[in-house]
Amino acid sequence: MADYREAPLATRPKTLDPNEYFNLSPDYRRAEAERAALRAGLKRQYQLQLNNPHRKELIEDPALNRWVYARANPYNHFKATKKTSLLGALFGVAPLFILYYVFKTDRVCYGGR
Repeated sequence: MADYREAPLATRPKTLDPNEYFNLSPDYRRAEAERAALRAGLKRQYQLQLNNPHRKELIEDPALNRWVYARANPYNHFKATKKTSLLGALFGVAPLFILYYVFKTDRVCYGGR
């Protein structure tokens, strides 16, 4: 834990922050336990549906449906941030300037052959 360095774009994991790991209120611990129980119940229900040998219908997974919809309509769910703007400029605009510079210097150095 002493060798851990913070990443510039990520938060410290909960298991490495002693204030968030040990100093939790009973209400927060109870809410976490309730959320874990809900997740476990949903997982069990999905596993029972998936492994049912007498199943005739398709299994509807709402999370998978949301993911497929978001993948099919990416621009409705895109949020422009500093990171996405920088990546867009880096991979969209920078190569054009680099190629222009390479071709221009090649033409100037070799006499335009």
